[in-house]
Amino acid sequence: MTTILDSRKLLAFTTLARVGSFTLAARELSLTQSAISHAIKALEQDLECRLFDRLGRRVTLTAPGQHLLDHAHKIIAEMQSARDDLASMGK
Repeated sequence: MTTILDSRKLLAFTTLARVGSFTLAARELSLTQSAISHAIKALEQDLECRLFDRLGRRVTLTAPGQHLLDHAHKIIAEMQSARDDLASMGK
């Protein structure tokens, strides 16, 4: 059985891709660096590919990482749209 992508891992992934640093991603998401690192490691294991090249304290996306980022933006936007739609129905 194939597992689906975890929204928390995707949020960590997109944040890390945008800021380029585990420290900055952790700070922005109010998590520890370790939590971000574990989320990315688990995501890479789930997908069986490396998503980032690690260059000292900086990271850059690999080709598969860039491909996932394109999907992740759409997924997160759809999730937010669903939340917004449901919130407006409750009013």
